[in-house]
Amino acid sequence: MFLLSAIIILSYLIGSIPTSLIITKLVKGVDIRNFGSGNAGGTNVSRVLGWKYGVLVILLDAIKGASAVILVARLHYGTMPFQNATPFDDFTLVQIIAGVSAVIGHIWTIFAGFRGGKGIATALGMLLFIITIDMLVAIAVFMLVVILTKYISLGSILGAVSVPLVLIVRENLFNVNIPGYNTLLPFTIGISFLIIYTHRANLSRIFAGKENQVKLFKKKK
Repeated sequence: MFLLSAIIILSYLIGSIPTSLIITKLVKGVDIRNFGSGNAGGTNVSRVLGWKYGVLVILLDAIKGASAVILVARLHYGTMPFQNATPFDDFTLVQIIAGVSAVIGHIWTIFAGFRGGKGIATALGMLLFIITIDMLVAIAVFMLVVILTKYISLGSILGAVSVPLVLIVRENLFNVNIPGYNTLLPFTIGISFLIIYTHRANLSRIFAGKENQVKLFKKKK
């Protein structure tokens, strides 16, 4: 039990590293949460510092989720402190626990007054190593929605929601035998609801026509 607790705490601390705050502090000497949408995420960083720094923050946030799954989870050895009722082997279950802990750390970071980002990039980094095909489809959905609507927040929400839907379609319509499907489905549904919850203010602004749209291409003069 001690070892699993240590993995959860370490993953949470890695997820809590406030990359957006660190980058904006180093580059501009400001707190990103006082500018733009007030969110400590890559999208808001791109608004304040430009898309290059925004992409950098997104990559670093994704690495946090991936690090929890790839590195921290490897600290586990021996048997689980509870009965593993999932179809996953013990290590994969530990990876999921570590990844979720990192996402929680990103959203409620202990290093910045529990006011972090929305968890999209960190969850992306985690899930890419657990359900790769479904996440690639989700990334495609995200990009398509952003291109059509220019709303990154809407793309994030629909991309997250597409993950359990793709799982359902692959398993039930295309008869793909997805290992751990009965555990992955409620897990990804839970992640989707969490993403929707963290984007609730964005949804309100979209419905009110006040959400910021991203400029994908600069018009030639």
